[in-house]
Amino acid sequence: MEDEQEAELRNPFPSPPSHYINYSAHNLKLLSLLRERAEGRNALEPRQNEILSDQTDVPEWPLTLLEKPRADWIHEEGYYNVFGDTWFLKETIPSLGEQGGHQLLPEDVAADRRPALLSILKSMLVTYSSFLGAMLAPPSSVPSSAPPEWQRQVEWITVLAQNIMAAANDLRPVQARASLELMMKRQLELRREETITIHARCDSLEAQLAQLRDMAKQSSAGPPSDESEQTGERAPGPSIEKSPFPLLPVEEVVRWAEEL
Repeated sequence: MEDEQEAELRNPFPSPPSHYINYSAHNLKLLSLLRERAEGRNALEPRQNEILSDQTDVPEWPLTLLEKPRADWIHEEGYYNVFGDTWFLKETIPSLGEQGGHQLLPEDVAADRRPALLSILKSMLVTYSSFLGAMLAPPSSVPSSAPPEWQRQVEWITVLAQNIMAAANDLRPVQARASLELMMKRQLELRREETITIHARCDSLEAQLAQLRDMAKQSSAGPPSDESEQTGERAPGPSIEKSPFPLLPVEEVVRWAEEL
């Protein structure tokens, strides 16, 4: 039975607690009536049956269990339990010492840890060298109950590696801020590049529109002069290339250019 309850508490989607059926409308009404008739909260449980003697279906368990949890107690303790898990009001990363490990780093995260990390690195190199020497040494001919030398070196290497990993985990917030800053800078650069491209395209369109306005005005100036017709020379003007699109009347082109 206890194993089933423990498995239910560890379930990602646990069922409601078994005592949820106690929160019925009748029991809540009895609790409200009990509060009205009782003088003090501490005296509720012993006098429950006496105070509610004129009521029916009074439960044997204390009605005070139906009261809401005290939020001030939760703030005072700093944590609360839900479905067998402990949740802290302020999320903090537990240190290696709080997790039961052998911490060699300073407790204060804001302190300079470079000297301690340098010592750990040197100790790691020396221990690894001693570990190789212990592995290459011939086995002892005298039986002994003491752990072998290489095992002690492995345990110390494990402690040093745990401290290095703990120091790296403490730098996760710094890494997250640096990654976020780099991502925001890249987004700002992309937006600036897109803005420059848009401005260049707008300048190109404005130049093309200005050229169309000039062509429309020159086309609406009138036919060539008589002198140019007699000499057979063509009046100077812009050369209009043949377009695959149908030609529009000059009046529409001028009106369109003026609207722009």
